[in-house]
Amino acid sequence: MNSHHDTLNMENNFQPIRGKYKSSIIYNLSNKRKRFTELQRSIGEVSHKVLSEKLKELEKDNLINKEYFYEYPPRVEYFLTSKGYEYAKLIKQFELL
Repeated sequence: MNSHHDTLNMENNFQPIRGKYKSSIIYNLSNKRKRFTELQRSIGEVSHKVLSEKLKELEKDNLINKEYFYEYPPRVEYFLTSKGYEYAKLIKQFELL
């Protein structure tokens, strides 16, 4: 096997969760749905703007979805897609190393 090719494949596989906070978001959503402020509290020092950007990127990559609840006050919950759960499994395995 070509180790360079294998390395490139591995890098491509992890591309959607590269960058600060993305793996933390996925990890935090792996146990239950969360609202924006719950995520912000559980991740720690992340600005509203940065968290919002990362959530949009993860949604674009089909790793998370959000559900709107039309009630008063309105709320939005974020949750993992099946693809997101696969990445969460990988993140948890790396945590064991």
